[in-house]
Amino acid sequence: MSAPDATVTTGEESRGFDPRAWVPTGTWFKIAAPIAAPLLILLIIPLFGIDVPAVITRSVPFILAALAVALPARAGLINVGGEGQIFIGAVFGAAFVKIVGGGLPLPVMLPMVLIAGTIGGALWVGIAAFLKAYFNVNETIATLLLNYVALYVLSYMVNGALKDPESYGFAIGAMLPDSALLPQLGISTLSIGIVLAVLMTIAVWLLLDRSRWGFRAKVVGGNPEAARRGGFAVNRTVVTALLLGGAIAGFAGVVELAGTELQLRAQMATGFGYIGFLCAFLVAQRAAWIPAGAMLLAAISVYGDSLQLDFGLPAASVYVVMAVIVLFVLGMRGTKTKGAN
Repeated sequence: MSAPDATVTTGEESRGFDPRAWVPTGTWFKIAAPIAAPLLILLIIPLFGIDVPAVITRSVPFILAALAVALPARAGLINVGGEGQIFIGAVFGAAFVKIVGGGLPLPVMLPMVLIAGTIGGALWVGIAAFLKAYFNVNETIATLLLNYVALYVLSYMVNGALKDPESYGFAIGAMLPDSALLPQLGISTLSIGIVLAVLMTIAVWLLLDRSRWGFRAKVVGGNPEAARRGGFAVNRTVVTALLLGGAIAGFAGVVELAGTELQLRAQMATGFGYIGFLCAFLVAQRAAWIPAGAMLLAAISVYGDSLQLDFGLPAASVYVVMAVIVLFVLGMRGTKTKGAN
């Protein structure tokens, strides 16, 4: 009597080809894939006639705005106020230059301008953080409504205290001095803003996935009541998460001001906060993958600008394409989760 065949195929194995079995796993892939993905996007987009430096420049505020969403999301918070925090960050940066003048050298002036914008974003989201911590006001609604207030603050400043006296009636601020501008990389209009965005991505990834605070935020975000009973400082974690997210968004605003816009404008960075929100959800709030998502959305944004000029398409068509992509990815993610259950 022969022994049973040990290689009998189980029912699970006989379902057919599973492409996920070919996806590499391991720590090396988890590190290499987020790095390779944006580089692959940058290699592909020239085939469609899209300017690579323009995509990189546009992706900088998207990366930072998405990080401003992903960091509070770890604590179970939804920060929809990146738009307003970007505006206020730019206002604080321009106001700082207005106050101190352009006499300081670049090694002193530029870091102080960036810090001023970062503080501005943190102070602005601090309103929502205070309301959340002490009055249990929903942070989604609070941060969303603050966007509209910030827009009016920006408009008021470029028509008032920060208006360029030589603007001939236009609502714009004065040009920033050279000491307050981000150094250029010598490639088109590309500045070191992309380097700052990458460094910020690494910092947020380390904070969320490799620190005790990141673990505490995950516990608080998973079950606030259980975290409170377990001795975690829930309110402090919530406030800290929102302040850090707002600081990053404010940093995005001042980087956009000092690296691309070069002067305060009433319509600067419009929509960037909302695109950053889409980017964060596109990659499931994983900080390491945010540059790849931002590069993809930036490529669509830059290509959409060309389509508007060449074919007369409305500006809203760009946002429609972005939304369709995000919904498709979320739908695929939901199907996979349902299949796993």
